[in-house]
Amino acid sequence: MEKKITIKGSPLRGLIGATFGFFIGFASVALFAPFIKNFKEVLFLTPAMIGLLVSIPNLSGSILRIPFSAMVDKNGGRKPFLILLGLASIGMLLLYLVITLYYPNNMPKHIYPFLLFIGCLCGCGIATFSVGVGQTAYWYPKNKHGVVLGIYAGVGNLAPGLFQLIFPLSFLVLGFAGTYLAWALFLIIGTIIYYFIAVDAWFFQLKAGGIGQEEAGKIAKKQYEQEMFPQGTLKRSLIISAKNWRTWVLVFIYFLSFGGFLALTVWFPSYWHFFYSLDIKSALLLTSIYATLASLIRVWGGTISDKFGGINIAIIFLVLTGIGAILMIFSSFLYLSISAMILMAIGMGVTNAAVFKLVPQSVPDAIGGAAGWIGGLGAFGGFVIPNILPIFIKTNNTGDMGYARGFVIFFVLSIVSIFLINLKKQKIT
Repeated sequence: MEKKITIKGSPLRGLIGATFGFFIGFASVALFAPFIKNFKEVLFLTPAMIGLLVSIPNLSGSILRIPFSAMVDKNGGRKPFLILLGLASIGMLLLYLVITLYYPNNMPKHIYPFLLFIGCLCGCGIATFSVGVGQTAYWYPKNKHGVVLGIYAGVGNLAPGLFQLIFPLSFLVLGFAGTYLAWALFLIIGTIIYYFIAVDAWFFQLKAGGIGQEEAGKIAKKQYEQEMFPQGTLKRSLIISAKNWRTWVLVFIYFLSFGGFLALTVWFPSYWHFFYSLDIKSALLLTSIYATLASLIRVWGGTISDKFGGINIAIIFLVLTGIGAILMIFSSFLYLSISAMILMAIGMGVTNAAVFKLVPQSVPDAIGGAAGWIGGLGAFGGFVIPNILPIFIKTNNTGDMGYARGFVIFFVLSIVSIFLINLKKQKIT
């Protein structure tokens, strides 16, 4: 006899909840780099130490995507989302306390390791991405995954660009400490709102109500027409997806498209400021344009991926990314570089959407595990690439072509990605 369980929510509510959660989670990462830039003179940090601090949230956010995303296949996305948002809120509160207690003249000599710890906590905010992918995908049929995941990622990814625009104004109105207190409250209140609006797909609600996995799957399929279901435990989800070679092709592509996106949101302010001698406001504005465009274009990228196929769209826009990178490498003309940046934003943004259109159809029996590997190891590029780019810089002089030559990394990654996805094109689709 079937148990009577009240089912809450709808696919639209599931999408809204996941998108909202990812958006507020990204706030903790978007504001960590400005914090370090204001503290670097007080801390007497070396360039390498600054690079590690600025990128450490991307490291923790990448690694944590793997286990927390796999948790979706066992419990749904709501629980891991709340854990990650809670940890990110703690990180932002600690930033505020450090500013209040020590800024600008009382900084302890040995606080650097503690700042690394805070950075790791803030990185939990972007680890929510892969959780939201699984949470959203289980609500919708396969033929809608491109557009809904494009909306989810596109709107959620608006956070870096938006907050970089807001930060200078907030700093003027609220002051340095007040800005971080406001953002900490934003995260905490946002987490509470997520708690009330977020819902997991029908299958997970039935399981939480005490119905067995097999029976819950039958009910969800028959009564609610749910198409996608997890197979096995958290560990099994990771193992199944890891054994599927399609997962690793998508990991590499996402290393470029999203890891590269994270890297450039960190790198572009320095590039525009030091290579072209633009003031900080102009450098941040251009970076914000890049981040906003790369995010918004994902919505359209998801739509055309549904229509023309994720793999075909990925190939086309990887080529566009490579062209943008070539122009960046050889350009010493501001407006040409801005045009190249726009090409890269479009190419990387649409490729991001195409990748996650391919996830459910490439690894249908372990979406959470696959999203964890792809989102986690792919986003690892946001930690690796910013620490490689400074190697190309030979001097601190304006116009040092090392700032431009570093884009060879993106060109090489584009070429390899195109080769891999073409090599296995028939099998991936």
